[in-house]
Amino acid sequence: MVKKKNENQIPMTETAFYILLSLLQPRHGYAIIKNVNKMTDGRITLGPGTIYGTLSKMSQSELIQITAEENNRKIYQVTALGKELLELERKRITELYQNAKEAF
Repeated sequence: MVKKKNENQIPMTETAFYILLSLLQPRHGYAIIKNVNKMTDGRITLGPGTIYGTLSKMSQSELIQITAEENNRKIYQVTALGKELLELERKRITELYQNAKEAF
């Protein structure tokens, strides 16, 4: 179950959602930036300040963890708690989409 301190993270920002989604696979910061850019077809371009600030907050909230360090790069991956939060957000977005689709 999502911890009370993390319930306020729903709804997630689009940036946080894509960063967390990227970390279903272990990645370092620059790889996350490239992955988000690719997933959004270039619509979202993350800068270092955004990515590392968000990674720090997510780490403190136990949504991600550092799994390794290679060539002075920290490798991050989503935790079980992060996956649960990601799934809650996916369900919320699906509900939004379904309701909008039915309205039109």
